[in-house]
Order: sequence, then structure tokens, then C-alpha cells
Amino acid sequence: MELSQLPLVLLLISIIHSGQTEEKPKAKVTIKPAQHVFRGDTVTLRCDIYGEGVTSWSYSWYKEGSISVFSDQQEHTFSSVTESDAGKYSCNGSETEGSRWSQMSDAVTLTVSERPKPKVTTEPAQHVFRGDTVTLRCDIYGEGVTSWSYNWYKEGSTSVFSDRQEHTFSSVTESDAGKYSCNGSETEGSRWSQMSDAVTLTVSERPKPKVTIKPDQHVFRGDTVTLRCDIHGEVVTSWSYSWYKDGSTRIVSKLQELTISFVTESDTGKYSCKGSETEGSRWSQMSDAVTLTVSGLKPALTVEPQSSVFTGDSVTLRCEMIQSHNGWEFLWTKDSNRESTGAATKIIKLAKVSDGGAFKCRARRGRYYTDYSESVTVRIYGKPKPKVTIKPAQHVFRGDTVTLRCDIYGEGVTSWSYSWYKEGSTSVFSDRQEHAFSSVTESDAGKYSCKGSETEGSRWSQMSDAITLTVSDPKAVLSVSPQKWLTEGDPVTLNCEVYSFSTGWTFSWFTLTVSAENSRHYNLLSDSSRGAGGIYTVSSAALNHTGVYSCTAEREKPAYKTQYSNTQLLWVTGVSPPVSLIVSPSRTQHFTSVSLSLSCEDQSNSTGWRVRRYTDGGRLEYCSSLYRGSQTGSTCTISSTITSDTGVYWCESESGEKHHPVNITVHSDVILESPVHPVTEGDHLILHCLYQHTTSPNLRADFYKDGSLIQNQTTEMSITTVSKSHEGFYYCKHPERGESLKSWISVRASTDSRSNGLKPIITGVTAGLTVIFLIIVFLILLWRYRNNKGAGSSDVTYAQVK
Repeated sequence: MELSQLPLVLLLISIIHSGQTEEKPKAKVTIKPAQHVFRGDTVTLRCDIYGEGVTSWSYSWYKEGSISVFSDQQEHTFSSVTESDAGKYSCNGSETEGSRWSQMSDAVTLTVSERPKPKVTTEPAQHVFRGDTVTLRCDIYGEGVTSWSYNWYKEGSTSVFSDRQEHTFSSVTESDAGKYSCNGSETEGSRWSQMSDAVTLTVSERPKPKVTIKPDQHVFRGDTVTLRCDIHGEVVTSWSYSWYKDGSTRIVSKLQELTISFVTESDTGKYSCKGSETEGSRWSQMSDAVTLTVSGLKPALTVEPQSSVFTGDSVTLRCEMIQSHNGWEFLWTKDSNRESTGAATKIIKLAKVSDGGAFKCRARRGRYYTDYSESVTVRIYGKPKPKVTIKPAQHVFRGDTVTLRCDIYGEGVTSWSYSWYKEGSTSVFSDRQEHAFSSVTESDAGKYSCKGSETEGSRWSQMSDAITLTVSDPKAVLSVSPQKWLTEGDPVTLNCEVYSFSTGWTFSWFTLTVSAENSRHYNLLSDSSRGAGGIYTVSSAALNHTGVYSCTAEREKPAYKTQYSNTQLLWVTGVSPPVSLIVSPSRTQHFTSVSLSLSCEDQSNSTGWRVRRYTDGGRLEYCSSLYRGSQTGSTCTISSTITSDTGVYWCESESGEKHHPVNITVHSDVILESPVHPVTEGDHLILHCLYQHTTSPNLRADFYKDGSLIQNQTTEMSITTVSKSHEGFYYCKHPERGESLKSWISVRASTDSRSNGLKPIITGVTAGLTVIFLIIVFLILLWRYRNNKGAGSSDVTYAQVK
């Protein structure tokens, strides 16, 4: 370069240098809301560059001196700042449309810390009593915020009930109990604290002390008495105590136990206590007042059950002290005897007369003696024994009025209540001195005894001796001799007896008739007085003597009349009966669902006779009135038999004559084929066992007479020559089909022997009947009334059909 050009170069260099050394503007960093924020806050960093010459800047942000640009905006915002965002931040700028740069800003520190958590405290305690004053306080410790506003919440509610740091309940109640929490907000900013932990405030009933007194609330002068104040509850662990007497505000003692070592009557009064927290401000309630009674000593002597008792009873004497008997010794005296030491209760068991007397007692404890009790006299009498009497007599008849009376004689009891027992039972059936049976029956018979109890006391008599009441129902019993089935001209005797009461009776005689409507009529015999001695004799029976007879007995002392006796049938048959009843099939036992024909055959005129029956069901019927029956002339036809067709069938004339009764039974399965009419001595008898449900009805069966096997496994039982010894009950039995009913086979004498008056009768009698002769069974089915009330189960009532 030429030297002439050097000044120009230097000038240019000088100009350029002066431009380059002009002061660069320095960027400034600001942080909002503050440099110290809490985790989760929104933080904005702003870079401002103030200076002339540049109107538009581009920005570069740096952290902790890093050369890496993390933002090119003037403002950089952390929407939810964390501790990782904490650090030193700086920025600079470059001219947007040029090459100039600002200086780097001073670094500004962003501090991010945990959001502070308030702490709730309660004064005086978390567990308080109703009516206490309670203060809740919210404290927030932490850097960054110097002034807080507060929000209080209860039980997780979002409603704020107070905005003060302290909230006070001036008189707390159970409704104030619950869980409380708070949080804070920056007074002049936007920052918030966390929500505090919830603190539970418990409000309970103020505890009530209980006063106890030992040894007893009622003591005697000179005793040592201790009053104790107990306060139970978990809230306060240490109490101070205050004692008060008779409602006074003056404190008698400040100890938990108040002891009076030698009590006097002036110490009598009502005592109460309360407690205060030893190291706090809480108080209990006032206890209920407990009365202490101090008195002098005189025992009371009591006697149970009373001072007058019977031998064998127990007597209890008690020496009462109006307080517990602990520490006391009791002294007893009887009459003028010396004192004896014993318990407070004296029991005399199984008392004897000699145990009676005047008793007193007193008590001793150490050297102290009480006064004597008042004297009590105990009297012991012999226990009376009641006596039972029966009027009019111990042996009476049914229907009489009988009175039982219990009399108790003895001292000591003026009024008795009575208890009556029968046959050793413990159940009382009457509580009156006299018990009357207005109309006595056999069920009232038995052994009776009584005893008494004191009406207004506890004493009992002995049990009386038992006395037997006998109640009789004299029954007239009618019998016939020599037999009921007669031929015209035969003699017969009716005997009426009253067993066990054989003297003093007079008798009356009756015939019994039954109408078609089943009405019973007893007709007094016109010559009834002939049988006043109990025997009514017919020397020569006639046809009109046929009928049903009964009798009664009567006496004057004691007055009694029996009911009607059992009935007896007399059936008088003519020497040559005018009609016979013919049965087809010719047997007494018949199957169900078969046809049955019965015909009345009169030697002279059969058209005047009709078949009539009396069923086992108690119905008196003509054949023409039967559902399956029809009467054609003197023949009755039952088209299809049923079991209710069982009964007695006979022939009856238009004038009412009755002849030839036959018992017919209808039965299913197995029957015995036996003759309808009597078998004559010397005849040949054949019996078959028939079964209903086979083509060939004859069964191979076993045959029995009077319960004994006479032939087995045979289709028929044959008796070649019948004799009187063959008379009896016959039936057959098959091992699989079953057995028949029983039939009575009667044997009559041959023609040569009939003159001796024997007239046997043959009939079939069904099983279950308890009499032998056909006609008896006929009359059983004809009339089934009982003889009279109280008659035995074997008595039978017969009826004459009218």
C-alpha cells in the first residue's frame, strides 16, 4: 500500500471501531408469579431487552449456563411446574433482521418446592365433653408465602364453614363432632397449600361420677365409713375430686376416698362428688347424691311363717340389723335361759311343742353390744287331722245327692281353706268345706280325703284318712228257665233278680213292642203282681205268650227304682206251624251280586203271607219296599244281593202272625253251604266250602267245628248219621282264599223222640255273634238297642216286631 493511502485506511478503521464498541443492551429475566413456586403451579419466564437501535428481537433461553437454547419465545411458560424445572434461567436476544446481539441476562433462579400441608390442632383436646369450648387452629409452615387466607371443611364437604385461622365452638354439642380439615391460599397471590389431614373431634356425654359407701349406707354410731368417688371414661386419665354434703357448695374433701373413722349422727346426710381434669380444663358432672344414715342399734326380731305353728313345721327367726351383718356376732336367748351365740337367722326344723317360748336377740361387734330386740313368743301346736264325713251314707245309689264334709279341730287356726282329693291324686277338685254331688254316678265313686290350709297364713293340717264312697246302680237282670223256645203247652219261668241287693225289692213285668217307626213301648202286664217275688211263671205257654219281656225292681229304703232289665224273647210255636220259609239257594250264607228267593209256603193258603225282614243295619222292611226286591204272592225275590241284605227274614200274615224266622248273611269270597232248616237225628249231612270267583265253586278246604279241625283238604264234609253230638258252630277255611263265617248246625230229635218236649232249631249264625240259638241272633239283628244305661257289653236287646 502506498503511504499516501494510509491515512484513509486508518480513518476507516477508526470509524468502524467506534461503531463496534457502542454499549450492547442487556436482557432482563422476570418470573411470574414468583421465583419460589410450588409443584404444580404455572410459571412464566419473560425476557425483556431495553435499548435503542433494535426494534425487533428474537430470543434465546438457557438453563444453568447451558449453551442449548430450550425456547425462542419472549415468554416461556411451565404449565405444571415440577422440581425438575427448578434452576437458573438466562436469555439474550438477536436482531430479528440484522446481526446485532444483546448481552446475556443475569441468571434468575426458579425455586420449586413441595406445596405446604396445613396442620390442624384442637384445644383443649380432640375428645371433649358436651358444653366445652373447643378451638380448631390451621397452621401452614413453609417458605415462599408470608401471608395466608384459610378455608375450613367438615367431613369432606366442599363448603367452607369458616375462613379464619382459628375457629371456636363456644359450647360444643354432639352435632359438632366429626372430621375437620383446612387449606390455605396466598393472601396476595394465587398459590394454594395442600389440604390438611382430617382431625376427628369427638364430643361425648360428660362423665358422671358414682359414689359408693362402705361398709353400708346405713351404719351405726362408732363405725368407720369410707365414701369413694369413681369416674369412668376414656377421655380423662387423671382426675382431681371435690366432695359436697347436703347440696352445699363448700368442698368437704378433695380426695377420691372420703373416710370418716368414727361416725356419728351428725355425719348423716347426702353426699355427692365431681371431678376436674388434673392437667386440663375439663369437668365431670355432679354425681347423684348418696345418703349416709347413722343410727343407734336395736335389732328387730321377725318370725316366719308366723309365731304360731304346728308340730313338724319349720320356724325361722331373724335378727334384723338394718345393715349388712358383716362383722356382727348374734346372741340369742329363750325364756330365762342363758345366751347362746349363733347366726343372724335361727331355724327350728320339725318343730316340737317344747321348741316354743319367748325369744330375744342382740348383736355384738368387738366390745360393742346392741340393745336387745323386742321379745317374740313362738307357740307350737299339734298339727290337726281333718275328719271326712259323708251324708247320707258311704254307700249310695246312682242319682242320690251326696255331701262330703271336712272338719278340722285344733288350736291356733281360726279360719281354714279346704282342699279335696280323690284316689290319692294331687289335683284339688274342690276348695269348700262341703262338696255336694247333686246326682251321683258311678264315676263319683272312690276314696276321698281332705286337708286344710290357714286362710290368712301358711299353716297346713295333716291329710285326713281316706273314706270310700260307693255308688251302686242296681240292675234288674231277667233270665228264662228252662228255655226260650217253646211249644204250645210247655211251662216257662221268668226270673228277675237284683244282684248284690237281694232283699227289699218288689218287681214289675213288661212286654216290649217296637213299631214300624222303631218306637219302643213297655207294656205293664195286667197280672204283673204275680211276679212280685221276682218269679213270673207261665204253666202252659200259648201262642199269644210269644214276645219280648222285661222287668224292673223297686225298693223303699233307700228309695230306688231300677231301669228296665235286659229283654228276653219267648217264642211259642204251634205243634204244626202253618207256614214255612223256603230259601233258594237253600243255604243261610249267600254270595253278593246273586239272585235270592224266599217263599212262604202255607199248607192251606200261602197267599196271605208276606216276607218281612229286619236288616243288620237296623231297618224293618217288607220285601216289596227293597231297592232290588220284589214281592210276588208269597215269594220275595232279591235280584242282586249286597252285604246290607244281611238280616233276619220271616213270614208274616196279614193279621200280624209271625213264623219261621231265618237268618240270612250276604258275604263275598268264601261261604259255607249249610242247610237252612234243622237236621233230624239219623239224617245224612253234607257241607261244602264255596268260592265266588271260580267256575267250579267247590273248594278243597279244611272244615272246623267249634274251632277244632275235623276234616282237612276235602271238597265236602260228610256226616253219614247225624246225632245230637254233631250240634255246634261250623266253618271252612282255605289257605289262600280265606275262611267263611260260622254257621250253627242244630239237630232236632227224630219223630219218635219229639214227644219228650225237645224242639231243637237249626239256623245259620254269622261270625261275631255271641249267642247260640238262631232266634236269639234273629232278635239281636231285629232290635239293637241296649238293655239300659250302664248295661255290660254282652247284653242284647230283643224286640217283638209289630
